[in-house]
Amino acid sequence: MKQIFAIFGNPVSHSKSPLMHNTAFDILKFNGCYTRYLLEEGNDIKDKFISLGLNGANITVPHKEAAFRACDELDEFAKSVGAVNTIILRNGKLKGYNTDAPGFLKCVKDFSGVKTVLILGAGGTVKSTSYMLKDNGYKVEILARNRDRLKDFESSFGCFTFDNFKEKKYDLIINMTSAGLQDDLLPAPKEILDNIMVGSKGVIDIIYGKQTPFLNLAHEKGVVSKDGVDMLINQGALAFDYFTDHKFTLETIENAMKRAFSY
Repeated sequence: MKQIFAIFGNPVSHSKSPLMHNTAFDILKFNGCYTRYLLEEGNDIKDKFISLGLNGANITVPHKEAAFRACDELDEFAKSVGAVNTIILRNGKLKGYNTDAPGFLKCVKDFSGVKTVLILGAGGTVKSTSYMLKDNGYKVEILARNRDRLKDFESSFGCFTFDNFKEKKYDLIINMTSAGLQDDLLPAPKEILDNIMVGSKGVIDIIYGKQTPFLNLAHEKGVVSKDGVDMLINQGALAFDYFTDHKFTLETIENAMKRAFSY
């Protein structure tokens, strides 16, 4: 019997997750199908998951915190960060996981000598990745537009808004906002980015599939940059592992998923 999976988000039409997962299903001969679903209201996750007859789902912006609330059970890491990007149906209950952070950690390790990290944004992805980076020895600070969103981080990280940011140098600068996804906006004022990018070891934009204004600015300044494709594959492979109940090795899954980007 075919198992059905989906990605919930808003926007979601840009997502390469269906191509990536369906490619892996095909290569690995797993009887599954993965689609996308535009979800405007995060509180509808549980009802939509059940009504669509899903076996599992990924959740992208802006619903990762709503997904956390929708789950009947949570793994320990998802519970600790308050954000879920992967849900599976097990024994009639929705169980939530977070594969964003371990997937992203692999991307950060591609940059050598990184000790200090500035994250732009304060959403669900930041919740998971900031704590995992901290737990792995990185000094993390967070810069966001909205002061209220920073309240979740102030006890553990240096937090700033655009108004009170004290400019200094960071080894790695990461855009975890949706700025540049469907517009031509930068994730922070250009005068701030101009100053902090110079001398950094690199930047990462978790948006993938397009050259965002953030990545363009890094290119102009000769700064090494990486988009979100590697994170997409890394977190996707971990989610696929949960979807398929650990039938394949992660290396096998990653290799299959990479084929989706080589056609």
